[in-house]
Amino acid sequence: MPNQSGLQRSNTERTRKAREKAIQAISDLKKKGEQVNFSIVSQKSGISRHFLYEDPETRKAIEEHRKIGVNNEINKRAKFDKTSKSKDVIIASKDRRIARLEEENKRLRAEVIILRGMIYGP
Repeated sequence: MPNQSGLQRSNTERTRKAREKAIQAISDLKKKGEQVNFSIVSQKSGISRHFLYEDPETRKAIEEHRKIGVNNEINKRAKFDKTSKSKDVIIASKDRRIARLEEENKRLRAEVIILRGMIYGP
């Protein structure tokens, strides 16, 4: 049976280096206040998502930090309680947008009628 200890050491070393890169990427993302998830950590570290999902330590670290980010986002949204006044402002804004889009729609329909007349007319 061939000696495989060199291959095992090499594999262990590559796994350790990949894990370090991923942990460093997570740390950098956290410091910058950016979102932590498998795709972003993969991009920042250059490590495949497959490795990040399959390595238990790395997966646990990403999932923990991702959970913290989700909880922070939920807390931010909970702090913004929409009062009836703010809802009225939002509704008025949407009404203005709808009116503007309806006016644009009428103008474009009229333009289409004119252009059809130019194409199919005498």
